[in-house]
Amino acid sequence: MTFFQELPVPPLPPRPRSQLHVPPPWVAAPAYEVPAVVHLGKFVSRTPNMVVALKGAEVFSTGCLFSLSWVLRRGDQSDEDWADLQQLFFQSGRGIRRGSGRKTGLMFGVEFPDGSKASTGSQIPYGMMEPGTDPVPPVLALNGGGGGGGDEEFSGSGTLWLWPLPPAGDLRLVAQWTDFGLEETSLMLDGGALRQASASVQQYWPEEERR
Repeated sequence: MTFFQELPVPPLPPRPRSQLHVPPPWVAAPAYEVPAVVHLGKFVSRTPNMVVALKGAEVFSTGCLFSLSWVLRRGDQSDEDWADLQQLFFQSGRGIRRGSGRKTGLMFGVEFPDGSKASTGSQIPYGMMEPGTDPVPPVLALNGGGGGGGDEEFSGSGTLWLWPLPPAGDLRLVAQWTDFGLEETSLMLDGGALRQASASVQQYWPEEERR
């Protein structure tokens, strides 16, 4: 036996099993559901140099996850101006700036048939909220999905989590990005069709849901 083999290794003390963290339903889509996929295929905005497109929605039992993409095409900008726009595109596209009291950046909003509204520019991040505090519905959260670009165009993508499921009637989706000349614009979606699609959602373990 060697020196180290003669010294026994004490067993590790038992430790309690860690609890699975389940975020509130207004924070994100349920983890253990197969959503119903609804094709939308609409333009939130389309100009000669910029497109914001709504591709589809994944409908869950508690809300909808919208998939979007946006592309900025180069015009007559100089190399220096285009480089400045690149920084603005990828920084401003993930939030808003409030330094001057002016809301800017890429922002989305929704309006339910009863007039209740939500905006990605006014929601306090989940981790910064007081414990036990829930927001007043509806809630809309923008999550970036990546992007890229070069000398001719910049592109980005993201998802919008809407909680709760919209009621029947017109669901208004609003967008604004004043940094790139996109003033407030909107389109109407069928809230009832999205809600009906939730009937096709499948639970991973439905028997546990019943218990």
